[in-house]
Amino acid sequence: MTLSSRILALASASVLALSLSACAAPSSPAPSGVGPTPAATASADAGPVEGACADDAGVTLIVDSSALADGQREEWCVPTDGDAAATDIVSDAGVTTEGTDEYGDQVICRVNGLPTADAPVGSTEDPAYAESCATMPAAFAYWSLWVQPAGGEWGYATTGLSELTVSPGESLALLFTLDGAPASPAT
Repeated sequence: MTLSSRILALASASVLALSLSACAAPSSPAPSGVGPTPAATASADAGPVEGACADDAGVTLIVDSSALADGQREEWCVPTDGDAAATDIVSDAGVTTEGTDEYGDQVICRVNGLPTADAPVGSTEDPAYAESCATMPAAFAYWSLWVQPAGGEWGYATTGLSELTVSPGESLALLFTLDGAPASPAT
């Protein structure tokens, strides 16, 4: 191969590489520590990250609406260096909750807009039931609140979200139960 053919080959390769990079989707750097991880390490100075906390620097928050047709299970590690109000953990993760007309924020009716008011929840017990958030949700379609101490078992919260305090290393779950399933958060 002559020198001029080598230069021509390198120039062609460079043009091809530039052309291909121009076709790639634009990327912006992800914020440090953000992205799906199987076990995230929380930093008190950073915001929530996807995945369970790997240590006791934060509270793992789980929102599980997978019992609903358009629901899903999401998990975040929300950093905290001391006891925190459960409402702050939920808010810091960007999760929204809605109470009922009768009981206010003492009873969770919707989480991140689910279940919607304009569609049945999908219950076999009452196929037409849609949640209006007027009063106590139906016993077959409701949000429950769970706490898991570090290294312990899930337990049903004994207070409402607005009164609950959680500590680093603990997990907090908002779980939608439909027709009795799931009965408790998945481990």
